[in-house]
Amino acid sequence: MKDFNSKTAVVTGAASGIGLSIAKKLAEEGMQVVLSDIDKVSLEESVKKLKQNKYNVTGITANVLDKNSVELLFESSVERYGNIHILCNNAGITSDPGGKAIWEIEKQDWDWIMGVNFYGVLYGLQAFVPHMIEHGENGHIVNTASLVGLIPISRDPYGISKKSTIALTEYLSLDLIQRNANIGASVLCPGFTNTNLAKSENNRPKDLKLNNTIHNGDTEWDELDTFLKQGKDPKEIAETVYEGIKENIFYIFTHPAWDNNIRIYLEGILSRGESPYSLMNQLDDFLTPREDGEQY
Repeated sequence: MKDFNSKTAVVTGAASGIGLSIAKKLAEEGMQVVLSDIDKVSLEESVKKLKQNKYNVTGITANVLDKNSVELLFESSVERYGNIHILCNNAGITSDPGGKAIWEIEKQDWDWIMGVNFYGVLYGLQAFVPHMIEHGENGHIVNTASLVGLIPISRDPYGISKKSTIALTEYLSLDLIQRNANIGASVLCPGFTNTNLAKSENNRPKDLKLNNTIHNGDTEWDELDTFLKQGKDPKEIAETVYEGIKENIFYIFTHPAWDNNIRIYLEGILSRGESPYSLMNQLDDFLTPREDGEQY
């Protein structure tokens, strides 16, 4: 997709972090942008700031965990701007399994994480893709996954949801090609980024809250937040996403420091060897800063 001016984009999870930066970048390129998020207060603040800079944006509160809410987001976006050209399914959350094995993690965690990170993406596709195909204009879809969806260092619902999103986007791309749709597809796989991911618990629905907390109070979340604050600036991620859309790049990798780890993991698969976990001791230590300044 080369022409962005006066076209329309919808970005979920856009109140802050990567989503907000993508929305701002697309607005800078002349697009009309719908920013959507479950956090109404933060969303309104972000939209207000963008409007002060004369960007053509609007905010629509939506919960991607709820299929009906996503459908209303679609209807409201079309009513506001007409044809939708770019869809960024970016909303995402995480949880802390407290060191539990996958078979010990409570159903509430699975329902919440998979509901937002996987089904939230699927609901977005179901709501927007038929419309994008029907109007026939050039378009693009970006689904946000993670590099931990490629390499199993996050042995919890978060990592599994991101691996599922990668697979979903791969099959989405095949379907779009087979139907000769003028729509490109990308899966965004960032490394550690300065976002509010550690504040995910603030948006957990009441019916999916755990009876007994499985994480060690606020300290563990504070540690994750401190760690993520050392990650890449979301503005850098947004620039890479923009180039990915423009050049129709499927796998959008934003952290080159991970390239060696990806190579080791894929070579391990082709070697028909042991469990992927046996490869972990060969990977670079992503907790240790690189001498070249690149961030994991």
